[in-house]
Amino acid sequence: MKALKWLLGIVAGLVLILVVYLTVFFDLNSFKPQIVDAVTKQTGREFVIENDLSWSFFPSIGINLGGISLSNPENFSPATFVEINEAVANVELMPLLSQEVQIAMLSLDGLTLNMVTKKDGSTSLDGLSGEKAAVTEQPKASAESSSSKEPSSSNIQLQSLQIGGVSVTNTTINLIDEMNDTKQVFVLNSLTLGEFSLGSAADFAYDFSAQMPDMTVSSNGEGKLTVNKDLTKVSIAGFTINTDVDGESIPNKKLTTQLVTDINLGLDSQSVQVAISKLSAMNINATGEVKVNYSSKIPKINVQMDFGDIDLDKIMPPASEKADDASSEKVASTEPAQEPDLSALKTIDLTLGMTVKSIKVANLLTQDWEMKATVKDGIANLSDFSANLYEGSITAKAKLDGRQKVASYNFEKSLSGVQFRPLLKDAADIDLISGSANFNIKGSGKSLIPDNLKKNLLANGDFTIADGSLYGVNIPQMIRSAQDKLKGDLSAQNEEELKTDFTSLTGSYSLKNSMFTNPDLAMASPLIRLAGNGSANIDSQTVDYKLTTSVVGSLSGQGGENDPLAGVDIPLTIKGSMQDPKFGIDTSALFDAKLKGETDKLKDSLFKKLGGF
Repeated sequence: MKALKWLLGIVAGLVLILVVYLTVFFDLNSFKPQIVDAVTKQTGREFVIENDLSWSFFPSIGINLGGISLSNPENFSPATFVEINEAVANVELMPLLSQEVQIAMLSLDGLTLNMVTKKDGSTSLDGLSGEKAAVTEQPKASAESSSSKEPSSSNIQLQSLQIGGVSVTNTTINLIDEMNDTKQVFVLNSLTLGEFSLGSAADFAYDFSAQMPDMTVSSNGEGKLTVNKDLTKVSIAGFTINTDVDGESIPNKKLTTQLVTDINLGLDSQSVQVAISKLSAMNINATGEVKVNYSSKIPKINVQMDFGDIDLDKIMPPASEKADDASSEKVASTEPAQEPDLSALKTIDLTLGMTVKSIKVANLLTQDWEMKATVKDGIANLSDFSANLYEGSITAKAKLDGRQKVASYNFEKSLSGVQFRPLLKDAADIDLISGSANFNIKGSGKSLIPDNLKKNLLANGDFTIADGSLYGVNIPQMIRSAQDKLKGDLSAQNEEELKTDFTSLTGSYSLKNSMFTNPDLAMASPLIRLAGNGSANIDSQTVDYKLTTSVVGSLSGQGGENDPLAGVDIPLTIKGSMQDPKFGIDTSALFDAKLKGETDKLKDSLFKKLGGF
């Protein structure tokens, strides 16, 4: 016991001697002129320490700084580059004797940074010394670090690290760009860390805001920070971030988001794992997981996201605004279009999986999305995509090769059992065909310039539509009307519904040089048979199509007498815009066909009377 008392007495005496020495014989403020002169000489700026420097002692030893400022270069406004109202750092004294670091408090208040870029391109950083030395010494340090056989974390000899608290308040960063006459203000209102020690969770929180020319942002968050004792793993649990964004360029001029996540950083394995338990923005909700391994030159990223219902129509601007934007862009664009630079794809190693409950865009509704995609070595590959739409399903595959200056692509797409009429009405506002549709397409092309997309796209496929109707035309009624006119009844009126029912509609097609061509349309219905061929121009949105119709039996339907035109080919035409096609019948060709039929009957009668010659 006596030895322990003597030891404690010696330690207390040493502490007392240190305190007396620092306060009586070691005046911090006597060094202020030297510190100010050294910084001024090194930076070429005016450096000011307005408040007196002061010590704090037992049970913690620390230093208080205040009223510190460093000027901007001459003729810059504001004149101050950085200023600090107060900075305090206190370290517990006794634990230092056993290699334990216990920081009582770290606080920083009133830091303001004014970063200015003038019209001539000069900035607030110009003229600051020490940058070149840091750059030239870095390779040497890296070489020494790389030659080390053990990771840097193993060199830390601390028995423990404890922090009573960290407080950063009233921090403002002003980015002033005189070249573009803009100013951005970033404010960290507060950043706090509660009592912290290695291996234990510590509460932290922040409150941040930003004001930019086109938007304002405010964000706050909180969570629990844990650093393990060997400093190889860092985790943030229950990290909740709430953000509000306001601006004219923001959908509906306001965006509110919330993110709840757990983050795990492995410094030894060079990996990051982010588990997203909640992500909400613009009435969109999602969960997911992001994994990153940055041990290789190109980080490997794996993302799995699961979304709920997404209504993009509520997010996108009104059609009138989009039209105004498009017209203004068209007037402003005078230079020829350039191929997009896809070289960034070579620096990405991404694996993406995604599910979506439903997506609505431009009134087109799809459900139960499942998608798998990768981006690696300059190639973006959609390996698997499927969704349900309009009582049917869609599957697709696609690949974009960005390794060359002019990108190339290929794709496959299939629709199965889709109700075609509501799909066309919602997707393109076209009321033309109904029925259960199967649709296949396979294509490829080069160039991503919009005009070249249409010109260079090569595609082919086929389709079948069962138990449907062709809207906008009643072919049996048209034929009956033409018959009446051929008989001299010019008062025939069309009062029936403009719809032609069919049991099947099939065909194949190809796309080349913006021209969609269908050579083998075939339609079967209870009353008529129809064959057709023609083309549609995607650029001009026009159609030029010829149909040949033959009457099966009675145009009046079941129970009626066989029609005089039964077996006669009747030519029809479809021309005009895709949105409002015009259907017509070639009455002169119809008359020629009828006359030919009567002539054939006369020949047959004569042959019979002449004994079958």
